[in-house]
Amino acid sequence: MGRLSTHVLDTVAGRPAAGMDVALYRLAEDGARALITKARTGEDGRTAEPLLAGAALVAGTYELVFGVAAYFRAAGAAQADPPFLDDVPIRFTIGDAQAHYHVPLIATPWSYQTYRGS
Repeated sequence: MGRLSTHVLDTVAGRPAAGMDVALYRLAEDGARALITKARTGEDGRTAEPLLAGAALVAGTYELVFGVAAYFRAAGAAQADPPFLDDVPIRFTIGDAQAHYHVPLIATPWSYQTYRGS
C-alpha cells in the first residue's frame, strides 16, 4: 500500500522539529494547487499519520509547504527580520502509487535540505 510521509529536523537545536505546520497540495496540469491536508509535526518531528495513504495516493505532482519561519519564531531561534525563509515549498512527483514516498526536511532559519527518504 502506497503512502506519503514526512519528518522535520531542526539543526539549530539538534533535534526533531516538534510543532511545525505542514500543508500538502496536489498540482493540476495547469499549475493550480488544491489543498489536500494540513498537519503539525509531533515530538518526533513526524506527522501523526501519513499525509496520504492507500487509494488517496495517486500518481501526480505534489507540493509540501513547511512553516519554517513560524516554527523558528515559536522556538525562540534567532532569525532575520523579516525572516530569510518563511514558508518552504518542496515540489515533487509521485510516479508509483504503490510505493512509500518519504519527503523529509532538514532546516535552519537560513537553509534547508530535502531528499527522498525511506
